Amino acid sequence: MTILPSFFKEKSAKLTYSSLLLLTLSATGCQSASESSEVIVSQPTNSSSTPISADISQQTLRQQALRIQRALANKDFARIANDIHPTRGVRFSMYAYVRPESDKIFSREQYEKYLQQSSIQFTWGEKDGTGDLLITPLPTYLDTWVDSKKFNSENIRVNELTNNSNSINNLKEISQRSDVVEFYYKGTEEYAGMDWRVLRLVFDEYQGKRYLVAIINDQWTV
Repeated sequence: MTILPSFFKEKSAKLTYSSLLLLTLSATGCQSASESSEVIVSQPTNSSSTPISADISQQTLRQQALRIQRALANKDFARIANDIHPTRGVRFSMYAYVRPESDKIFSREQYEKYLQQSSIQFTWGEKDGTGDLLITPLPTYLDTWVDSKKFNSENIRVNELTNNSNSINNLKEISQRSDVVEFYYKGTEEYAGMDWRVLRLVFDEYQGKRYLVAIINDQWTV
């Protein structure tokens, strides 16, 4: 009869120890789960900050490009003077192939000056197909060759270039770190779309702001 109580005492002690062990493990497990859930919740907040910042930056660039396009379309050429790069000026390329040795580059001051002195003519380059020189004042070049009124906000891309032309596009070789906003005009049914046009506005950053460094046109070439 004395064995039975000691047996129950031993069993009772083991059960008590097991219960305490399970309770401790349960508490530890709950704490780990809580910590891991906090990490999972916080990860999307940190990782999503970069894409949002990039989207805002592209949206700001798009708005700046649209403002420039509309000013040119409305022949309000002087309005874009403050967008021109303060130290590098703005380049004008007749076609997709940028020619650093012959493309016209105007500083902000020169740009404003030649808008006022519209009797001064410049040789902008050779016309594709004929080889004739395009010789015209700056305002006429902006109005007739850049011809920004053909474009709108419906066909606009940021840092994505259209390759419709058989002319070599060397922009990324010339301006590797620049941002490019491209406007596309698909042409008319009358000419089966062969009269398509592209306007590329090229931007570089300077002292925390983006400035216009090039106005590039593109079209069908032979």
